[in-house]
Amino acid sequence: MRVGITGYQGLSGITEMLVRGDLWKLVTTFGPYELVGVSCAGEGPESWFASCVLDHGGKLEVIVPGGSSVFATVGDSHRSTRLRLMNEANAVHRLAPVAHGGLGDDTATALVGMVDEVIAVWDGAPGTEPARVAALARRAGLYVHEIWPPGCEAPA
Repeated sequence: MRVGITGYQGLSGITEMLVRGDLWKLVTTFGPYELVGVSCAGEGPESWFASCVLDHGGKLEVIVPGGSSVFATVGDSHRSTRLRLMNEANAVHRLAPVAHGGLGDDTATALVGMVDEVIAVWDGAPGTEPARVAALARRAGLYVHEIWPPGCEAPA
């Protein structure tokens, strides 16, 4: 089963704890031999999910935008985490630039095209990146697991 992830960044410590717990519960419903997690390895839920997949014994694939640097969309404090996840991944998919017929920075479309199910870590608010990815996934006929445990706080 190929499972992708999207979610808010900049979540509070209590929200991180609650979300990590739900991610672990969901990841462990899959057998480690059958699970392939697909993530952009961004800050927050994307990296938490990637770590859960690896800790559970599943395989990880990382999607990298078509920009000039694999770290262009990552803050300085997250670089080492993203680098570790990319090094532990079974595959790193770098998107081709739009000028060359690729998706460029459209990691959402790439993600939806590579998975069987999507996990969306968000409060359901419209107009957000997780909402856009969830809508893309649903239009593609994919199941979307929504994770937002009671007590979570949306980012400011």
